[in-house]
Formats: sequence, C-alpha cells, structure tokens
Amino acid sequence: MDETETPSEAKRTTVGPASVSEYLDPNYWNDRFTSEDHYEWLKDYSHFRHLIHQHVKPSSHVLELGCGNSQLSDELYKEGITKLTCIDLSSVAVDKKKKQLLSKGFTDIKVMEGDMLNLSFPDETFDVVIEKGTMDVLFVDSGDPWNPKPETIKKAMAMLQGVHRVLKPDGIFISIAFGQPHFRRPLFNAPEFSWSIEHTTFGDGFHYFFYILKKGCRLLDTDVGVKKVDQPSLDLFQDELDNEDYLFRTNIDELDDDR
Repeated sequence: MDETETPSEAKRTTVGPASVSEYLDPNYWNDRFTSEDHYEWLKDYSHFRHLIHQHVKPSSHVLELGCGNSQLSDELYKEGITKLTCIDLSSVAVDKKKKQLLSKGFTDIKVMEGDMLNLSFPDETFDVVIEKGTMDVLFVDSGDPWNPKPETIKKAMAMLQGVHRVLKPDGIFISIAFGQPHFRRPLFNAPEFSWSIEHTTFGDGFHYFFYILKKGCRLLDTDVGVKKVDQPSLDLFQDELDNEDYLFRTNIDELDDDR
C-alpha cells in the first residue's frame, strides 16, 4: 500500500462504471462490493453529524436504505444510536456488512437484504428512515431533469410511499442527496404524503442537500414548497467532489440549459 493512501483508498479497485446506467444494474453492485470494502457517497458522517444530532435521538428506531459498504450505521452506533436496521439489495454487501459489524462487536445492528422500492416492514415501524445517495441512483438515467422519464418517477414514488408507510406517525425521513429542491419538490409534495419538508446544506465549496421530512406535520395550505433552513451560495468546485460524485452532477449542469 502506498504510504499516502488511506486504507479505504487502497482497497478500492474501481473508479466507477463505464456509464451511469450501470448503477441501476444489481449485478454491477454485487461485482463492485465483492472487491470494495468501504466507500462513502456524499461525504462521510463527520460532515453532517451536527445535522443528524438535531433530528435523531439515541432512543430512535432507525432504518437505513441502501447501506452498501458505508460506515454510516457504524458511526451512528458509536454515538449511542443503537436501534439500527440496514438494508441493501446486494447480498454481497449485506454479507460483508454483517461480518464487518461482527468484527467490531456491533452485534445489535440488523443488516438484511431488502428492496427500498418494496419495503417489507410493517406500517409505522421506524422513528427515522435515512438514505444517503441511494435515491439519487434512481435518477442517473432519468433524462430531462425537469421532466424525468415515467419509469423513474414510478420508482421514486414507490420508494417514498414505502418510507412514508413504515414511519411512525411523527417519524422523520432524512434524505442526503445531490438532487436539488426544485427537482425533488414535486415528488416530496405529492398529496398522499403528510410530511412537512425542510432542507439545509453541508459541504465546503460544493454543497450537498440534507432534507428533513417530518410525517404528520404538513400544512396543506402553506407548505407548498421545500422550506429553506439554510442555503449558502452554491459554488461548483470539482475538487470538493469525492471520486464518483461528479457522475451525479447532471441535474446541476443542466439547470441553465433546460430553463
């Protein structure tokens, strides 16, 4: 290993797929997770820890969607948030995650195969559902960001409907994403959802979006958009993007062209 490499960097054997459409292929993820032990999308926990603490309690039952080989659940557990369930569509990711957690003694975390588009949990099971970059994957081949393909909308709505269903009446959905508010607003504000919507940002130079959707708090007459909690200026510095993150810049790059 090169002395300048971190352990996670040394274990990576791929930079990314030949095309973004491969992110929608389960076989791609199984192959990737076979050789990759750890990778963080949208920065690691330290960059948004302060935001998590505002909305997640140690007593919260938390579901993480698309855990992959992220260490988000590990970080939450170390801070006393131990009632964790992680799902991923990849059996390879699930098996490796279980072994990694066992080696650390984090035996309370549940890890299982699961499809975020068809959640198998009973209604009102979780206090918090969280995803980091997982929903963004649904949009990598969506076409015009202002008018996504019908199949993309169908998948995104299936995900959100499942999340809304498994959240407790006062539960919170946290979505950490590249997707900008003007593209996510039509989905989040669908009439079947009872959540209020806020967002803030984190990151230096390039800002990632941190959405907070609180079930049962929607004000139907006034909650017509995504409330800005904090909105620094959005500067696009390539150096701030982590490895493959640039692949999800499509929506931002097309803003000026498509308006």
